Amino acid sequence: MKPIIKKALISVVWFISRLLAVLFPYRFLKRWIAFKVKCHTFWISKEFKAVGELVSIQYPINLLGGKYISLGNRVFIGKGGVLTAWDQYKEDVFYPLISIGNNTEIGEDCHITAINSISIGSNVLLGKKITITDNSHGRTDINTLNLPPIERPLYSKGPVIIEDGVWIGDKATILANVRIGKNAIVGANALVTKNVPPNCVVGGVPAKILKQIV
Repeated sequence: MKPIIKKALISVVWFISRLLAVLFPYRFLKRWIAFKVKCHTFWISKEFKAVGELVSIQYPINLLGGKYISLGNRVFIGKGGVLTAWDQYKEDVFYPLISIGNNTEIGEDCHITAINSISIGSNVLLGKKITITDNSHGRTDINTLNLPPIERPLYSKGPVIIEDGVWIGDKATILANVRIGKNAIVGANALVTKNVPPNCVVGGVPAKILKQIV
């Protein structure tokens, strides 16, 4: 593209943008986005087992097995989230359950997946790109490892329980058979493989107690 044509196109785009800004101020855009979120929340809520009051679910999310997922009051789920409750994978049948308590916020691009049970309490804050899973592709035995990962049967070591008031930083991962105690803080990028006591700060790979708050 010739420089003069490119410059002319940039000028046209700039003019149109300025005109739209005058006709439709930024506050209008924010209201439009809020309206779309309300519409999306209303539309997708019927897919869940239960949905409380004043719930906000941003678009888009990837939802599977919503009939096994319950949301409390004033739950916020950021865009790009993945919520999956698997009741069947290949020939195996599961009875999953995911419950999210009141006043809990889940940041953008979080992945919560269950074949067993994941319980997230009230007043919990999850950052962005967090993974919470109660399952994995197969056990760690030689017969299973000889199978391609996608062919390995799903396996859960146990449920995940996140108690009230927990704060989990960006990109943390919570694995199966873990309980995170009340008011605990999980640092960004942490890998939680064991129980976390209440009122403490953990971080690292694997996560370790950094501070006990008394």
